Amino acid sequence: MKLWSLIGNSQRLDGGAMFGNAPRAMWSRWVTPDAENRIPLACRCLLVTGLDGRNVLFETGIGAFFDPAMRERFGVVEDRHVLLDSLAEVGLRHEDIDVVVLSHLHFDHAGGLLAPWVEGCPATLLFPNARFLVGAEHWARARDPHPRDRASFIPELIGLLEASGRLELVEAGRPSSLGDAVRFEFSEGHTPGLMLAEVGGVAFCADLIPGRPWVHLPVTMGYDRWPEKLIDEKRVFLDDKIARGVKLFFTHDHGCAMASVERDGKGRYTAADMHERLSGIEA
Repeated sequence: MKLWSLIGNSQRLDGGAMFGNAPRAMWSRWVTPDAENRIPLACRCLLVTGLDGRNVLFETGIGAFFDPAMRERFGVVEDRHVLLDSLAEVGLRHEDIDVVVLSHLHFDHAGGLLAPWVEGCPATLLFPNARFLVGAEHWARARDPHPRDRASFIPELIGLLEASGRLELVEAGRPSSLGDAVRFEFSEGHTPGLMLAEVGGVAFCADLIPGRPWVHLPVTMGYDRWPEKLIDEKRVFLDDKIARGVKLFFTHDHGCAMASVERDGKGRYTAADMHERLSGIEA
């Protein structure tokens, strides 16, 4: 089994929104904002090849499904589907993916399931041979979103996933079709039923911990629906990963794909042993 970090489309979003109640004087030391107060964000995916003979992709990033006006609004940098290029670099096409695991269905994590935008053409689902794994609780949220996060979902995607006949809803405490090779746990602080996957000694942190700055316990995003709950969940999550020596995989960190986590002399959680990218490491 080998692990690869694949870059998808990148974004530039408001730093204040990404760092919640942390002041700009603090977060601007971690990530340098541009003149519009935006910070660079990756939409990084984890590819696992040879997982019981399957190619498994953890998330798809934001993709290129937005029309030009929406792409500008949400700070999407590239107009092409970068993930497809990244797959090609490791010798794969989207048709070669057997399973796509989605932590949740917000557009910056699931938009890459769709083909690039073409004027006048309906949304089209990629990955024709893949099974799509989504947490059951989050699927219910996506089908009936709250007004606070309704704009984070892609309505057309829900129907396309249902119609594919390849949607698998994962429930806590029940095995998935991936068996024991992938361990799932769930979080509520960012969105109901956020599904966190662990494979090969690496935990895909999704929006529980988007990148290195968010390892620091009090740091949350303005997009989190329940920040205090998220902080409590993050503490339990990090303590478990430290105890078992599990590394963290970051989807939104523009400069780091994977890191270990440790506690400093004051008990604060910090990222260590950082890797900018994973290029077929053995797991």
